[in-house]
This record gives sequence, C-alpha cells and structure tokens, in this order.
Amino acid sequence: MAELPLLRSYALDRWFAAAGPAPEVHSAVTGAPIARVSAAGLDVAAMATHARRVGGRALRRLSFHERAGLLKKLAVHLGEHKPALYALSTDTGATKTDSWIDIDGGIGTLFAYASKGRRELPASTFLLDGPVEGLSKHGTFVGRHILTSLRGVAVHINAFNFPVWGLLEKLGPALLAGVPVIAKPATATAPLAEALARLIAESGILPAGAFQFVAGSVGDLLDHLTGQDVVSFTGSAATAAALQRHPKIAEQSVRFVAERDSLNASILGPDAVPGTPEFDLFVKGVVAEMTVKAGQKCTAIRRALVPADLVEPVGAAIAERLARIRIGHPGLETTKMGALASLAQRRDVLAQVEKLKTEADVICGEGAFAVDGADADRGAFLAPILLRARDAASARLVHAVEAFGPVSTLLGYRDLDEAIDLVHRGEGSLVASLVTHDPQVARDVVLGIAASHGRILVLDRDCAGESTGHGSPLPQLVHGGPGRAGGGEEMGGIRGVHHHMQRTALQGSPALLTAIGASWIKGAPEIIDEVHPFRMTFGELELGRSFRSKPRVVTLEDIEHFAHFTGDTFYAHMDEEAVKGHPFFPGRVAHGYLLLAFAAGLFVEPARGPVLANYGLDELRFLKPVQPGEAIEVRLTVKSKNPRNADYGEVRWDVEITSGGETCATYDLLTMNAHSA
Repeated sequence: MAELPLLRSYALDRWFAAAGPAPEVHSAVTGAPIARVSAAGLDVAAMATHARRVGGRALRRLSFHERAGLLKKLAVHLGEHKPALYALSTDTGATKTDSWIDIDGGIGTLFAYASKGRRELPASTFLLDGPVEGLSKHGTFVGRHILTSLRGVAVHINAFNFPVWGLLEKLGPALLAGVPVIAKPATATAPLAEALARLIAESGILPAGAFQFVAGSVGDLLDHLTGQDVVSFTGSAATAAALQRHPKIAEQSVRFVAERDSLNASILGPDAVPGTPEFDLFVKGVVAEMTVKAGQKCTAIRRALVPADLVEPVGAAIAERLARIRIGHPGLETTKMGALASLAQRRDVLAQVEKLKTEADVICGEGAFAVDGADADRGAFLAPILLRARDAASARLVHAVEAFGPVSTLLGYRDLDEAIDLVHRGEGSLVASLVTHDPQVARDVVLGIAASHGRILVLDRDCAGESTGHGSPLPQLVHGGPGRAGGGEEMGGIRGVHHHMQRTALQGSPALLTAIGASWIKGAPEIIDEVHPFRMTFGELELGRSFRSKPRVVTLEDIEHFAHFTGDTFYAHMDEEAVKGHPFFPGRVAHGYLLLAFAAGLFVEPARGPVLANYGLDELRFLKPVQPGEAIEVRLTVKSKNPRNADYGEVRWDVEITSGGETCATYDLLTMNAHSA
C-alpha cells in the first residue's frame, strides 16, 4: 500500500517536509485516510524573522496600486486553477455549491480588494486619515493623522470550514496593507489549504517572504511575536481565549483579531404571517443556513425567533423543506447537503445537540436517514436537526451552546421587546437577520439589537432577489462581532487594510506636514509664476503650485440672470423684503452655485491642454454670503496627485473663494491631467 502523501509547509521561500510520525487526515465522505500532516522541526522563529526582514521590506517598497496589482494577478492565477481546488474540496464534505462559496468566494474577495486598492487608495505607501486639524490661532501649527504599514508579520490561524475563503479573505487586506503573512490552516481540511498555498507560492507573483504556510502546529511561533505583529484567528471561543492569554500577546500588546463562536439569530417580523413573501423568505433562509456547508458556518442561523403564535406553522414549513433535502456524496449533482468536515466534528455536534435537548424538543432530524452514494456511518453525514425551545423566556443553553453543524432552534416571542431581549442573550454575534416588510418593525429591531452584532441583514420582498443572504460575509462589509463573537473585525472594505497599519498623529508646520503627507495644507508655501497650472502636465505640477485670479464683481443683474436662467428663484436671492431678519443673510445674496460658476470662469484656462476633464468636487462648503456689488477672488492650488494609468493622473486642487479678505467658499476640485501635453 502506497504511503499517504505528507502535507508540507512553505517556509523561507521553500517547501519543508517534517520528519517522523505525522497524524492522518481523513476524507469527510468515506472516512479513509487521504494525507498526513506535521510541521515537526519547522523553524517558526526563522519564518517570522524572514517575513519581517524580507517579505515586509519588499511589500512596503510597493505602492498600494502595485500591491493591488499583485492581488489581481494572484486572483486571476487562482481562477485558472479552480478545477484542481474543486476536486480536493469534495473530500472536505463540500458540495459544488459549498465549494463555490469557498473557492470562488475567496478568489472574488481577492479581486474585490485589488479593485478597492486601485480605486480607493493612492499610489503611495501610506494613508492620510481625516482632515487637517488647526492647533493654533494663526495656522502655523497644525495636526493630522497618518497610517503606515506595520513592520511585522500577520499570523493567520484559520478554521476548517472554509479552507480557501478563510485564507484569502485574511490574505488580501494584509498584503494590500504591506504586511507579510504566515497562514496556518485547520488540520481537518489542510489538504485543500495546502493545494491553495502551492498555487500561491509557486506562482512567483508575490515577493519573497510575503507569504508562508504552516501545515501542522505553529509550535512556539507566538513566543516570537512583537508589538508590530498581528494575529488573526477564526475558530472556537476556547481556543481564542487561550491564544489571547498567551504571555507574548499580552506583554507586547500584539493586535489580536478573533472571529469565533456566534449564536446568530434570525427574526421573523410579526407582519410576516403565512401567505406573505416574507414568511416564505424566512423559512427558505433558515433551511439554507442549516444545510449550506452542512451548517458549518460561523454565520449560520442557530436561533430562529418567530412570534409565539407562528411557532407551529413555521416549524412545520421548515421541517417540510428539510425533508426534501438530498443528503449524499458531495460529488453527486443531486446532493443538496454533503458531510461534516470530520467524524470528530459530527460527534461534537451531536454532543451539543444533547445539551440543547434539555431545553428544547426535536421537531425533525433524529433517527435513520438516507445518504446517496456514500456510507452514512463511515462518512461524517448528519441529517439537519430542528429543535423547538420549550420556554424561550427561561431557556439558557439555547443562547450559550453552539452545535456547529446543521442545527437550529425555534424560539417563540411575545412581542418585539422580548425578541430583542432574546437576541441579546446570545452575548454578541457575527450577524442577525430580520425578515419584515414593516418599516417601523425594521427600525425598532435594528436599533434594538445593533449593539450586539457586527452585521444585520434586513430582508423583504423588495431586496430578496438580489440579496446575498443571511450567512454571506462580503468584502465590502465588516465581518466580525462583539462579545462571544470575538470582538474583532475582518474585511469591511478598506477598514480591513487599516487593521494592519499604525495610526499616528502628526504635529508641525503646514510646510513640513505638506512635505511628509504629500498633500498641500493651507499656510504652506505656494508656487506662483506666469505659467498657468492648467498648462502644465501631470508630472510638471508640483504641490503648492497655485493660481490667484483677478477680482470679479457680482452684480444684482448677475444674480437675477442666474436665477431666471437656472430656475433657482429662492427668496434669499430675489426678495429683499423676505430676507429681512434672516439669521444667515444680511440681504439679497448670490447663489452659491453662481459663485462656483464664476470661480471656474476666473481660473479656467480655455485652450486645449493637459487638463482632460473636471470630474467632481469634494468637501464643498459655503461659509460667507456674497451680496450684490461685492467682488470675489479665487485661489487654486495643487493639493495632491494620484497617478491613474500610463496616460493620465488625478489632480486634487484646493480651491478657496474669498471676498474682502474673508473666505466665502472652499472645496476640492478633481481633474484628470495628461502625462504629456
């Protein structure tokens, strides 16, 4: 008999094979051993050092745009090799749909972060965070915040249920932030994770040291962490607590992101009675969350809260749909639910169900069940189990025990106040969903439960067709939750990048902070000469390059013509009597948009040149009204520059409209400027 393959670790840019005994990994479908896994003898201290000195240094040299480019290349590469990953995913018990969520979902998350990095981040290696803060009377001393990459390593400890998505959703934000990664998968699904790691490592896309992988135990890796490192963990509350108590994590204040046990709830609104679309959506959602990935999702619905008088019809409807679920070999097209990740996982789920049965009765799921194309005993198969709490008000274990499998419990509530209270008894969850078509119910419940949740789905007939569902974390939104859920956050768009960066407050003169942040601050030197800035290419423009206009008097005729031409005849511009005693206006005043139009006329260079387009304004504020007969002037200053492609880049201009030495309006003007004339 051939020896089982040994899963290897990727350390110091080469593959490492452990010597000696190695525990077996078994197929979730057949129970047969499929691989061995061990990291015995792996020098994890050297891995951490290599990540910091080699990987981190290389990543920090790259701009956000360049890092985003790497993520996109990696996503494309993985997409080209999906069939190999799908083939291995079957042994984890995952159906084709389950694998699509894991594999395509993970690759899609990389694409999302590549896109966000290119569109939302600058072509630099740091971020400015928030506006400039004035710290002195005359503006010579100012402050602002800056975000820079941590100079450590991100240690990612992943769960068994999503071996691909779990690795990639952590990898994307870390690499985009410029922080190298050491990834450690759960043993039960390590063969699939190792195949993913091979595709990443052997693609040659990432810089040396940017990605390392541990197949097996991380040993004493945590002993070698520093305050510049990040640990991101997905798994049980017990393991998370043990990791958080590690002396180095406490001593060095190591950033610790946990995503762990979560007793997620779904609430059926009192308006969603049988016969309404919302009733059917609720039943469908509970069944989906019980059966997709065989209920092995940290976001699955564990508690289904319904009005007390609807417990019977809801229970019957869910049970009827569950009875139609085909359980079987995940490779079969007819299979709707595959196996749990391991026999050990099945034993654990059944043990937790026994605890729940002290407070709840089983509605369906106990007894013999059919398995298509596989042996129900050898494989880790389990029929979906729906329970009903005998007394929701006094139940305790229902809100404390998570059976991490195809298990959910129905609880009846008397009114919305009780429903909100029952949800909070979960002591913090990743996600809750509310199914209702009543706006007031939606408002009351969301505001009532938001403090205990990282995400809330409000589902009704209007959004159901495009909704991604209760259990689907998205890269644009925060994945995490307070309390029992771990208190951490992952993804959340660019927020996930910020988790791997240090926020630092800067104080100094406008000139020095302009130089540091590559963003011009009012009070810093200006560059003014006879060449109009609009005649200069993207590369020729310097921060602080300014244009100051001649004055233009705003006449009453101008105001009235603009009013009739645009249709904006608001009384403050047209009726002297109506504006008497006004708290803001001393009399008839010019339209704010008239000032913007006149300002453009004062600073625009009309001939064709490097300025290709004006595509918007940011931070527009009208600060002082302008009356007929008063003159305005405009200052236009290059505030920041951001290359977009080989042909053009974005220029952000600081614009100030003044009258009589006082500021009337401020805004940022955005233009696209060519690299060549």
